[in-house]
Amino acid sequence: MLKLTSHPRNISRVEKFVSRVANMYKVNSEIYGNMLISLTEAVNNAIIHGNKSDESKQVRIMLRKLNDRLAFHISDEGRGFDPKSLPDPTSPENILKCGGRGVFLMHELSDSLSFRNNGSTVVIEFKI
Repeated sequence: MLKLTSHPRNISRVEKFVSRVANMYKVNSEIYGNMLISLTEAVNNAIIHGNKSDESKQVRIMLRKLNDRLAFHISDEGRGFDPKSLPDPTSPENILKCGGRGVFLMHELSDSLSFRNNGSTVVIEFKI
C-alpha cells in the first residue's frame, strides 16, 4: 500500500510505485504505460477533486493480485461523486474543453474500471 498526502508534488511518487509493481510482476511496457497514466490520473483526481488538495487528508493506493490481473484501489477521503454524471469528453461541445478526460482515459487504458464507496474509491484492473 502507498499512502500520500493530498499535495500535487506527491503524484511523482506514483511512478516509483508503478515501476516497482511492473518489475515485480514482469509487466510489459505497453501495460506499464497504461498503468502509469491511469494511476497518475486517479491519484490526481483523488487529490484535487476528492480531497480538495487538503494536505490533512490522504490518498491510499492498494494493490491486489487476482489470478491474471492486477487490481489497484485508489481511495480518497472525500464525499465521492456520481461517475455517471461526468460529461462525455468526446462529444462536440466538450472536445475543446481543458480537463475532464481523466476517467475517460482510465476507462480506455485499463481492462476494468469501477467505482466504490460512493465514488471515493476507484478500482482499476489490468490483465498481465
